[in-house]
Amino acid sequence: MTASPSTPHDASRAPEPTPQQIRRWRKALAEERAEARIYRDLARRASGTERAVLTELADAERRHEAHWERLLGEHAGPTRMPVRVAVLGFLARIFGFVFVLALVQRSEERSTYGVDADATDQMAADERIHSEVIRGLAERGRAAMSGSFRAAVFGANDGLVSNLALVLGIGAASVADGTVLFTGIAGLFAGALSMAAGEYVSVKSQVELLAASRPDPRAADAVGALDVNANELALVYRARGMDTAEANAKAERVLSDHAASLDPAEPGGYDGVGSPIMAAASSFIFFASGALLPILPWIFGLSGLPAMIAAALIVGLALLMTGGVVGVLSGSSPLARALRQLAIGYGAALATIILGRLFGANLS
Repeated sequence: MTASPSTPHDASRAPEPTPQQIRRWRKALAEERAEARIYRDLARRASGTERAVLTELADAERRHEAHWERLLGEHAGPTRMPVRVAVLGFLARIFGFVFVLALVQRSEERSTYGVDADATDQMAADERIHSEVIRGLAERGRAAMSGSFRAAVFGANDGLVSNLALVLGIGAASVADGTVLFTGIAGLFAGALSMAAGEYVSVKSQVELLAASRPDPRAADAVGALDVNANELALVYRARGMDTAEANAKAERVLSDHAASLDPAEPGGYDGVGSPIMAAASSFIFFASGALLPILPWIFGLSGLPAMIAAALIVGLALLMTGGVVGVLSGSSPLARALRQLAIGYGAALATIILGRLFGANLS
């Protein structure tokens, strides 16, 4: 990351660059300037180690800029800022720091310097290392948001798919439009309440399980009366995952100053589980917001087949968006994830349409 530019792969080029070379080099220069600006913008939003790392990445991109400026000479000049910089800035304000880091990571991974005859070997290596640096920075944010993000995506996606399948299945049975609407509303509340109850029980159970593994505060009262030579306190730490040497050293420190902690992961070893009530509330909201979209056509007065088509299109767009966001944040292809979400949602809806037609035919 800190290496200076070296000789290009192919130094034998015409003294005066061709128009095609000028266009290609100016595009590369604009990209490097854009990436340096993105890193500087991200650094201003960060602090501590993250700010220092992002600032150094911006400096590395400046060295890459200098390489293309030397090749271009008098043709360098100002470059037009790519649209993606403005888009990334907008996304940073809407979705936050991690979303932009994930997009930048994919940009670094797509670098073509490895096969560019006018880039240097060190520049190609820099880009590969930059991708790993960004991956490391993004990993922290992904870990911090994994719980809430999982609940949001799972809740919204479940609402979209389950209520679309429900209203399309009922609509395919040729029932009255009012019945379809009320069925969709019932599905919204039933699913949202079920999701909230399930999330509450899940998080509450996790909290209770972790609480059962916490050290008993009353056990600390016995520390001062322990036999220093027997040092049975070390068994507590060995039972909690420390090896023998670490457990003995920890026990000696605790016995020497009569410290109260019996938790080797002190402090806050079980933080981050979250509140059961907040988890339930967020699950209810996300499911309900997803489940509302399939019934919008009936709410706004559409009926029959046009309402069903409109519902499928609305939910399809929402599935593409949620799948794309998941793809970006996970560092994979947004298009592949979006199409996967769409296929799953439409597959479930198609199955219920077929069942609705069968039941409708049998009831008629």
